Amino acid sequence: MTEPTISPSVPPAGYPVLLELEPCLENRNRLTVAFRIILAIPQLLLVGGPGVGFVFAGWGVSRGGSGFFSAGSSGVLGAVAGVCAFIAWFAILFTSKHPRGLWDLTHFYMRWHVKASAYCALFRDEYPPFGDGEYPVRFEVEYPEIPRNKLSVGLRIFYLIPHYILLAVLGIAWFVTTVVAWFAILFTGNYPPGLYDFGFKVWRWQVRVEAYGFLMRDEYPPFSLEA
Repeated sequence: MTEPTISPSVPPAGYPVLLELEPCLENRNRLTVAFRIILAIPQLLLVGGPGVGFVFAGWGVSRGGSGFFSAGSSGVLGAVAGVCAFIAWFAILFTSKHPRGLWDLTHFYMRWHVKASAYCALFRDEYPPFGDGEYPVRFEVEYPEIPRNKLSVGLRIFYLIPHYILLAVLGIAWFVTTVVAWFAILFTGNYPPGLYDFGFKVWRWQVRVEAYGFLMRDEYPPFSLEA
């Protein structure tokens, strides 16, 4: 079976958040897939998994999100990154600069988070490293130029609302296709290419929005499943 090309590099004019994933469709590990939710518990507790939610982690009120203004599920380190985004929000409004230490911690979290999410979403069978180890998923985003867009940062929560609404709908569809894929893998050992492609595209959209929500970039995420 020919594997679909679903993880192209972002062109120079593309959105400045890169997410690449090496496809894993055939000869899947049925045992680890069957018990994936149990095996993933340590990762979920630390950095969370895929999903869409709404959160004010900086205020200590969470509804399943992963940052001060973000999408996804958090884990302990995600809550820390949320607090960092909350502090950075004030720093950017007053100084036009995102403190590099806070940005780097968020970047570390996001790199770990996407690896754990790929495992939880059945995209890969290799167990994710605890930290910044090698894994067949690539997440890249550049430190934003200075000065930052204070208006975009100040109103970030409102700018994110349309994305949250659309991703909530897409997230339900993705959940259904993942359940179907779970059964398909258990019975055939293969992940249906169409379902894999759809899931990856929804996930990529979520990751872009999550990076935007964590104030890592000021460019508005596209309303698109494409690269």
